[in-house]
Amino acid sequence: MSEAPRRRIRAQPSAQDGDVMGFVLDQPIIEGGKVMLRAGDDTPLSKALFGVAGVTDATVAQATIWIRKAPTTDWVTLKPEIATAIRTALDTADAPLGGQADPRDDPDAALLRAVEDLLDRQVNPSVAAHGGHIAVEKVADSRVYLRMSGGCQGCAASSATLREGVERMLRAALPEITEIVDVTDHAAGTTPFYAKADGPSPMLNRPLPPGVIDWQDGQIMIDPDYLAPRLGLTSESLRAGLRNGDVVGVTETGEDTDAGKTRIIMRSATRSWAAEIDASGAAREIPPPRMAVTGTQQERDLAARVRAHLAALPPQAVPVTYGALARALGLWAPGSIRKVTRALEITMREDAAQNRPFIAARAVSRGRDGLPGEGFFSFARSVGRGPDAGESDQAFHAREIAQLGQTAA
Repeated sequence: MSEAPRRRIRAQPSAQDGDVMGFVLDQPIIEGGKVMLRAGDDTPLSKALFGVAGVTDATVAQATIWIRKAPTTDWVTLKPEIATAIRTALDTADAPLGGQADPRDDPDAALLRAVEDLLDRQVNPSVAAHGGHIAVEKVADSRVYLRMSGGCQGCAASSATLREGVERMLRAALPEITEIVDVTDHAAGTTPFYAKADGPSPMLNRPLPPGVIDWQDGQIMIDPDYLAPRLGLTSESLRAGLRNGDVVGVTETGEDTDAGKTRIIMRSATRSWAAEIDASGAAREIPPPRMAVTGTQQERDLAARVRAHLAALPPQAVPVTYGALARALGLWAPGSIRKVTRALEITMREDAAQNRPFIAARAVSRGRDGLPGEGFFSFARSVGRGPDAGESDQAFHAREIAQLGQTAA
């Protein structure tokens, strides 16, 4: 009888922390989720790993086991010992994680994976064309919690889109779903996490593997290989985006009851990602907030140009389509309309704060009979300035246009 082939294990150093290394297997240990191992755990894998002198932390994430070593030890010595410990535990134990619940046995975990698959295959390729993204944050008791980000929040992915499109598709494919909950934060302010007394959303709260986040000279460093796919990017495009401003990050310091905590929010054109670091240095992934009111400096500059152009339009040139507005501003590259609608959203926040009519009402969507996109009306409602009770979108838009004319006069 021939021997079973030797289990393949590939060592993958962390890009940000020399004391962290991933040991990548040829197949997952768990499907979805993560399991943090601790010294003293009564499981075969924990005993094997923490039996290696110098191992301080271990986290299992699908097919990767992330190990943190003591600074006084050396990977040259540790790597073969850790690989041997992993092989021994996996090859000799029927349940290397012991009594840990296997996500494959959890119906909510199975439903989460099915929803993720449908969103990735059937939904997000379409909404990505508008700069948007829809993600499932949690499944609990067959309830599915979805969050919209990117261009979805001010354009196509309104609550109507969720109800009439995504929800219908998900329910048809997965009848076991009992409820679909939209947890998109439509009211985040300039400090979307810490300015709120009720704290962060509990919908996503999971520990990060060792080495994903580190501090260097007082600055937070994130492993690009971990962050890139969560922003819908490759590692190379992530680095390029950080250089040219297409990827931005915001760091917030906790206040009052959140004192001692730090949160970082990263955004690409279509996705957002956030993490919180507590006073002990432990990091966990959390729900990203809606994009900050002011946006990046580039977005604010574009919003000012959009406002100036719309304000200068003669009456006979109103309304102007989003595409024509983009071209008038010299924006021709793919994604230009998304940039314009984001700029229009910024003007709407500014106008709502000053109790002015929405200058964005002068820009409309092609094919909607002279009306702005649905995102205009949903965003107006989110800032407390939407159509009055019983007022149609058409009447509300006409009222805004009339008030703009009176202001100009």
